[in-house]
Amino acid sequence: MAQITFPVDITPTSRNYSPGEFPQTVFEAQNGAKTVLRYGNKRVNASLSLSFKNIDDDQAAQILANYENINSDWDYLDFNGTDVLKGITPTTSTLKTYVRESSSGLRWRYSKAPQVSSGTYPGVSNVSCSFVACLDGT
Repeated sequence: MAQITFPVDITPTSRNYSPGEFPQTVFEAQNGAKTVLRYGNKRVNASLSLSFKNIDDDQAAQILANYENINSDWDYLDFNGTDVLKGITPTTSTLKTYVRESSSGLRWRYSKAPQVSSGTYPGVSNVSCSFVACLDGT
């Protein structure tokens, strides 16, 4: 398993992030009393969605090639040093640490294939990507 960087110079037009949840099961009695059985102390299944509007076809192809590269060997993504987090300020923001999942042990993977749509302008595409962060054993 290797860490592969997302294409560097492509800035998303929108970004949605969820930090995931702690793995647990809630048992609820008829009287409303709850018991929680927790299976670990680390978050799982964080999610990230990125939209890229009006990028050129070469950039869309870079994203598709990255998807193929990641999924060919069950590798994972690294967003550090890319424009994916551009717009989160300041540059030392704790939010960037969460979105990168650099200290949580979670590793980003594509949750499904990127979706590419082309408009009426030649050479211009819109791409949407969805990612899930997994706790993979090393």
